[in-house]
Amino acid sequence: MNISELAQCAPAINITITAADLKDFATQLIAETKAELEQTVRESNAEAYLTGEKVMEMLEISKATLWRWKQRGYLTPVRLGGNDRYRLSDIKHILEKGGPK
Repeated sequence: MNISELAQCAPAINITITAADLKDFATQLIAETKAELEQTVRESNAEAYLTGEKVMEMLEISKATLWRWKQRGYLTPVRLGGNDRYRLSDIKHILEKGGPK
């Protein structure tokens, strides 16, 4: 049983450990935290592209409003395979902040 498991099983226990065990524990915590942060960064950098229909549903707007926003540059689509797609990050920004980036 390692220190993490021991702390979860018996959080009120007092133990004596060696410096080497403490160093191993710190190294393990750092590695786990680094892996979690790297995963979070990878997920946040992965951009999703949505159809106009999905955007209209998410923002609860009409096709005319989406067209008008496109014409005014309020919500700019990306052309993928000859079709307009909208960045999920742009949609999230509108939902959170009330306007485009």
